[in-house]
Amino acid sequence: PFIGGGAVMFHLLHNHNFERVVALDINAELILCYKTLQSDVKKVIAELRKMRDRYPGYEEEEERKEFFYTVRSDWNASAGDVFSLKKSEQIKRTAQTIFLNRTCFNGLFRVNSKGQFNVPFGSSKNPNILNEENLVLVSKSIKNVQFHHAQYSRVVDYLGEKTFVYFDPPYRPLTISSSFTSYSKSRFNDDNQRELADLCRLLDKRSVEFLLSNSDPKNEDRNDTFFDDIFHGFI
Repeated sequence: PFIGGGAVMFHLLHNHNFERVVALDINAELILCYKTLQSDVKKVIAELRKMRDRYPGYEEEEERKEFFYTVRSDWNASAGDVFSLKKSEQIKRTAQTIFLNRTCFNGLFRVNSKGQFNVPFGSSKNPNILNEENLVLVSKSIKNVQFHHAQYSRVVDYLGEKTFVYFDPPYRPLTISSSFTSYSKSRFNDDNQRELADLCRLLDKRSVEFLLSNSDPKNEDRNDTFFDDIFHGFI
């Protein structure tokens, strides 16, 4: 659940063998990217190569900016049920998502309540739009992973006797200025953190091992015992 960039998943896949690996995320665009790279990485690379070759040069900032916003506008025009798109459209959309990630401000992925990408143009003059070797390695690494567009709570559908679950939810903001949980149209607030803690207790009752990452509010306020309270008995 909360697969995100999958850093822990890729580390585990590289160092261990598993009978079964299941990854969930509520971000449909992210799951589409994984599924498309899994099945059609060469076609995604071909689309990205076209975009890279058309991207204006080092000294043409206004042209680069115009190209970026054209791609972003096209991506937003197709926001919706991405899994209903034709395979060729899914491949193009995956390439666009990677392009936007490489050329937007700070490599963020953020959408508004309508699911439209709203990160502005970035300042990098020479972004690495196409890392072909890395995309091929990603495709090979995830060839046997089962990806599902689903809420984290659906993890209960995939539990077994030897299941290990890693939760990496949107971190609880330590300050107002650090608040950023808009990876999808949904928001993840304190009530959601409490619901996740309840799910962890359910897993514990079923003897399912899990690990959870989050921010530590005590770094900013020693009296903020939010996680100590909701995970009492675990910490």
